Amino acid sequence: MTDAAILTLAYILDLIIGDPRWLPHPVRVIGWLIEKMERILRKSEVRSQKSEVKGRDLAEKLYGVLLVAVVAGITYSIFYTLNLIVLTSHFSLLTSYLLFAILVFLTSTTLASNDLIKSGKTVIDAVNMGDKESAREKLSFIVGRDTKQLDNKGILKATIETLAENTSDGIIAPLFYFAIGGLPLAMTYKAINTLDSMVGYRNEKYKNFGWASAKLDDIVNYIPARITGILIFIATIILIAIDRFKNVLRFGLSRSSALNSLNCLNIMLRDGRKHLSPNSGIPEAAMAGALGVRLGGPSFYGGIIIEKPYIGEEVGANGRSPVQSPDELLDASEKAVSIVKITSILGLVCALMLQYLRIAICCK
Repeated sequence: MTDAAILTLAYILDLIIGDPRWLPHPVRVIGWLIEKMERILRKSEVRSQKSEVKGRDLAEKLYGVLLVAVVAGITYSIFYTLNLIVLTSHFSLLTSYLLFAILVFLTSTTLASNDLIKSGKTVIDAVNMGDKESAREKLSFIVGRDTKQLDNKGILKATIETLAENTSDGIIAPLFYFAIGGLPLAMTYKAINTLDSMVGYRNEKYKNFGWASAKLDDIVNYIPARITGILIFIATIILIAIDRFKNVLRFGLSRSSALNSLNCLNIMLRDGRKHLSPNSGIPEAAMAGALGVRLGGPSFYGGIIIEKPYIGEEVGANGRSPVQSPDELLDASEKAVSIVKITSILGLVCALMLQYLRIAICCK
């Protein structure tokens, strides 16, 4: 029950305060460790490089594997030890409460519900107010693509994409790993995620050195991404029911829901594997199907155009005409935020159920 209480309180704390910059954050320390280890390993790599290209590539990959092993190993060991001390040692009542609060705070740092929802809403609000430049700037903080050339349609579609993808990475995956392994495993997941974001690129510098980080990130996100897709489908059904209930209360005067739960499932199954990432496409396709929008397509990264496959179809609110007007896309974006909120709550419920099952099985 202690882990369940920690997770629930951490979830609530994250919703309330998010990740204020003035508070210490474990991911910043993990990022510092990655930078330090990369510098050390790069120096060792230069000293031990062979003349053959294949030899250099293999050496880079091996040092990349070592980077992952060291960072993930240190992260798990530190938080496993801390968790063990807090939960098994006997302290005074005041000290116990203080340490419990620290565990709650540390767990909350693995979650990103508040920051994801707030970031998405700030972009949407800027578009709604007609401030395209501000919308582009705010979007640039949460996506990796170039945003300077995007029109309102491109801005809103990019926002929907990042909302869907980060629901998996920033909410469901940490909840899942906490449920099966507590704080140590949830924080280790964040370390792997941070490794991928810092060195898991396919450019000349990192294609070999970051290979292990990128592959491991794909592996650990495989299950959470598919759970996220299913939860987006369930969240869509719930949101449709809420819209219909509101419609009844207003005596049928409000418009019908623009969401489509069946299309959500169909597009997720059809287009989920089209994405360049083996995982990001699942929640993105589910979200695209639910909203009736088409995501993906050509995007600029560092001035270079990347031909990404299209995901979903522009079917519009009535299920026939395409989503073309800014108002329709704006409405779809706001619906995406609502889906993220409900998916987040569903993720917590599932994590608590998974915890209960884990404890029940272990106690047999």
